[in-house]
Amino acid sequence: MSSISIIGSGNMASAIGALALAGGNTVEVTGRNSAKAASLARTLGGGATTGTWGAPPTGDIVVLAVLFESAVEVVRAYGEALANKIVVDITNPFSPAGVGLAVPHDTSVAQLVADAAPESTHVIKAFNTLFRDVLASGGPRDVFMAGDDAEAKERLSVFVTSLGHRPRDTGDLSMAHWLEGASLLEMGLARSGLGFGLSLGVSLGGAE
Repeated sequence: MSSISIIGSGNMASAIGALALAGGNTVEVTGRNSAKAASLARTLGGGATTGTWGAPPTGDIVVLAVLFESAVEVVRAYGEALANKIVVDITNPFSPAGVGLAVPHDTSVAQLVADAAPESTHVIKAFNTLFRDVLASGGPRDVFMAGDDAEAKERLSVFVTSLGHRPRDTGDLSMAHWLEGASLLEMGLARSGLGFGLSLGVSLGGAE
């Protein structure tokens, strides 16, 4: 069982929170809008709690479920409250037209988050290649991860498995840029007729 704190109260926060509780994990929901966060916690049920914005999260794993434009700002606002935590960046930096990435080609939102976080924080990119309804509909689906700390990725892998999905380690945090690009590819495919029920996956000749 993992202890999870979710910063954010939107659709992805709801999907991850519901799966986390179903998988036997504890869940704390925090947001700038405390009323909205409390409402999501009540909707989730299962003992979900509401945290205080900017206070140290109770979870060992902190899911950053905010808009990409505010991800770095949020991490800076929390500051040392995120020390020694695993922070999972699920954001996608799409341009306003949705046809490009709104970050330089040599970085990623996840890297910018890591640069803003305390040195002891372990930032991992994950969940960004799954549309909300695909994530929530059940698995197993592949959850691609990128991060620099092997132990942190192993702990996140345990959590992903508890959700009924498959963790897939893509390498160090530099790979986060390509995961963000992969999500842009998915968006293009979805808009071009395949629909938003698709997800990228790894084929291992039938092996799980």
